[in-house]
Amino acid sequence: MAGIFRSCVIDAPAEAVWARIRDFNGLPGWHPAIATSEIEEGRPSDSVGCVRSFRLQDGGHIRERLLSLSDRDRSYTYSILEAAMPVSDYVATLSVTPVTDGQRSYVQWTAEFVCDPTDEAGLVELVGDGVFQGGFDALKASFSG
Repeated sequence: MAGIFRSCVIDAPAEAVWARIRDFNGLPGWHPAIATSEIEEGRPSDSVGCVRSFRLQDGGHIRERLLSLSDRDRSYTYSILEAAMPVSDYVATLSVTPVTDGQRSYVQWTAEFVCDPTDEAGLVELVGDGVFQGGFDALKASFSG
């Protein structure tokens, strides 16, 4: 099983960062790689089991299911149902923790998935550096002004 771990510190309170990323359908509002997103069947975006269907800026399509959401822990976990990536059993968690030294946040994004061993390094780089770090860079920039 492949694993990815990325983290960053954002100069904003955890409550503010969580408010920005909490909406499972809100990726287009903070992640530069996402063009559009919708929750299937009109379900609320914080309803465990809901499915988000989104388009990437490059035209790719991904469907993901919300597995858990906790406002107390400021985290959500989701799985990929459909994507062009050659992965299976993909489960990821995005979480925000207060940094007690100042009004900052520690944000962590992790994923585990099964893939062909020959694809693992490329997929870890694509998701970890492209998707996760790309999202972190955009979040940091949005709070820097």
